[in-house]
Amino acid sequence: MRKKVIAGNWKMYKTQAEAAEFLEGFIPHLEDTPDDREVVLCVPFTDLAIMSQSLHGSIIRLGAQNVHWETSGAFTGEIAAPMLTEVGVRYVIIGHSERRQYFGETDETVNLRLKAAQNAGLIPILCVGETKQQRDQGETESLISSQLKAGLVGVDQTNLVIAYEPIWAIGTGDTCESKEANRVIGLIRSQLSNPDVPIQYGGSVKPDNIDEIMAQPEIDGALVGGASLQPASFARIVNYQKV
Repeated sequence: MRKKVIAGNWKMYKTQAEAAEFLEGFIPHLEDTPDDREVVLCVPFTDLAIMSQSLHGSIIRLGAQNVHWETSGAFTGEIAAPMLTEVGVRYVIIGHSERRQYFGETDETVNLRLKAAQNAGLIPILCVGETKQQRDQGETESLISSQLKAGLVGVDQTNLVIAYEPIWAIGTGDTCESKEANRVIGLIRSQLSNPDVPIQYGGSVKPDNIDEIMAQPEIDGALVGGASLQPASFARIVNYQKV
C-alpha cells in the first residue's frame, strides 16, 4: 500500500519565532489526522533545530529544502546531509524547479544530491515538472521522462518520494486539472522500477482543491507551497476528505 505524504514547503519564509507560532496553531489540528498520512514540514535551515525540538512526540516529520552531495568541503552556502540528520531531519526536497531555474541545478546534480541524501538515511522528495512553454509545445512527457532517467540513476526507489510540479502552476493559482495531474503521475509511475513510490502533486494546492486532487487514484499526496504557511489552511489540506 502506497504511503500518503503531505509536505509543506515553506521556501524562504518564517523566522524561528514565526515557526514556533505556526506550530502552536497547527499541532492541535492533528489530533484526528488518519494514521495513513505522513505530515512533513520542509523549513528554512535556520528553523530546523527549533522545529526539531518542538516536533518531538508529534506526528510531524521534519524536512529540509536542499542538501549537498558531499559530506563536507569548501562549498559556501551549501549544507551536508550529516548536518541535517544531526538535528532530526527525515525528508529533503531535491531538484525543486526554483533550484533548477535560479541556482543552476541540473539532472546530474539532482542525481548526486539524491544519492547523498539516501546514503545518510534521508528520504528525498524528487521534484519534476515542465514549464508552460514546454507543455504548450507538447514536451511534457519527454521532458519528465528525461528528468527521471537522468535523476534516478543509482537511486534506491524503496526510499524515495517524487513530486510532480508543473512549473506553470507553482504560485500562480493556476492548478493543473486533477485528471491531467493524475495522468502525468501515472506516466511517472510507469517508468519506475518500484510502483509503490509515493508520488505527490504540487502546484497551487489549496484547501478548496485538495479533496479532488487526493481522490485521483495515482496521486499519493501533495507538496504544498503558500497554503502551508498558515496553520488552518495547511491543516485542512493534511486532513483532506476522501470523496
